[in-house]
Amino acid sequence: MAEQTFSVVPRAPGEPRAASRAARGDDRGTPLAVSEAADIAADPQTVARRTGLDTVLEGLDRELVGLAPVKTRIREIAALLVVDRLRAEHGLSSERPSLHMSFTGNPGTGKTTVARRMAEILHRLGYIERGHLVAVTREDLVGQYVGHTAPKTRDALKKAYGGVLFIDEAYYLHRPENERDYGQEAIEILLQAMENERDKLVVILAGYKDRMDEFFGSNPGMQSRVAHHIDFPDFTDEELMRIGDLMLEQRAYRLSPEARRVFRDYIERRRRRPRFAHGRSIRNAIDRARLRQASRLYESDRALGRDELITIEAEDLLKSSVFAEADD
Repeated sequence: MAEQTFSVVPRAPGEPRAASRAARGDDRGTPLAVSEAADIAADPQTVARRTGLDTVLEGLDRELVGLAPVKTRIREIAALLVVDRLRAEHGLSSERPSLHMSFTGNPGTGKTTVARRMAEILHRLGYIERGHLVAVTREDLVGQYVGHTAPKTRDALKKAYGGVLFIDEAYYLHRPENERDYGQEAIEILLQAMENERDKLVVILAGYKDRMDEFFGSNPGMQSRVAHHIDFPDFTDEELMRIGDLMLEQRAYRLSPEARRVFRDYIERRRRRPRFAHGRSIRNAIDRARLRQASRLYESDRALGRDELITIEAEDLLKSSVFAEADD
């Protein structure tokens, strides 16, 4: 399929049809006069409000602690797409930008959450039709015998049409040490779709940075199709404390003053242990603390007050294996 060019980005959800028509041209496909399109064109902030983009970006700031460089890149991409819409409304033709991305970083640093928000941004600005996210791994794409991989990969692509296909640990698709591996077939199908069907979906590849660098080095075709590479930094201890506070607030819990001190100590210790996964590890710690709190309160033979029901105490955290003497 030849590379597509267009005079305007498609009409976003909720956008008046008049604006979309001025951007596209009349029913015969002839662009409207620049002056007529200019009358309909809006300023960037109006576009952001009209499409709901401002709400999505505000939600990203509210939901995600830290990640300043990531948020900056997302805003830059959003700004580029808004300006492209305005250029189109002024009759300035442009090619559809390549929107495939690579998210690199350690587990639990927000890659999947940002991918969902990116899908929403692209949908609101009219670059994808539905705005959903389909998350897959190697097992969802690569078959175990001849003729099995192609239908699996194409099925995943079909499910993602109109949205974003998020491939976690994408480097596992490429296993050069195994000559009989079918991952290369999946990669070739993905490459074709990323080039010829980029008006139907956006692909986001994710994983550890060093492994993703090796993956792109071994697959230059994939590298050339990915326009945006975004690295997700590790959270600091203070940011992890803030993440914990947000999670507790969402669940209507809080830490007692002593539990807060213990939780800070927990974060420092847990970071040194294997398989630390940042926000994911914090969520798991809070869930286990809630279980211990519930077990403690269950043994009570008296009526429980609201404060007791919402407060995590130090003892609910200190029973974690992280504080075992052998791990000190």
